[in-house]
Amino acid sequence: MKIRRKQLVNGALIIGILVFLFTPVGFQFKVYLNRLLAGNPSVVSAENQNALVDYNWHLVDGYGNLMNLESKRGQVVLINFWATWCPPCVAEMPSFQKLVDDYGDTMTFLFIAEDDPEKVNGFLRKKGYQLPVFYNHSKPPLLLQSTSIPVTYIVDKKGNIVISKTGAANWNSEKTRGLLDRLLNEN
Repeated sequence: MKIRRKQLVNGALIIGILVFLFTPVGFQFKVYLNRLLAGNPSVVSAENQNALVDYNWHLVDGYGNLMNLESKRGQVVLINFWATWCPPCVAEMPSFQKLVDDYGDTMTFLFIAEDDPEKVNGFLRKKGYQLPVFYNHSKPPLLLQSTSIPVTYIVDKKGNIVISKTGAANWNSEKTRGLLDRLLNEN
């Protein structure tokens, strides 16, 4: 049986698709594409903002230290749910690192890993990220529960969820920095 040119092209196309779907090359391509397409997160309009009333959420860091979100009441808090196997999550990490570098002493960052701690530690070490990573020790408050990742919330000092963004975004934008500056200066 003689293989025709059309069959070879179709075979090569199928192999190419499989490589992009199921190999690290494909993962990196998806990360790049998500980073390229990521826009700026939008602020939730004042009339549509939900107020976080229940701050009772127990988290544990990579060292086994417990923390309750209640201890962060009255602060500006950025909460991001992510995983190492999630291309849009990985795409956001460089922009988050820049925010943590510049705002880490003035507000609270909580990166909630939906992943194996060993994989998370290896990923952070490999990429050189210094992010405050936590794991759920109890269920998050209802307003912070989502079936998708990445999902990111920014909560102001009064507990209003001013940003609720599902999917990749450019968090290191002038727009986001302007919002954080404004939130941090509010009483």
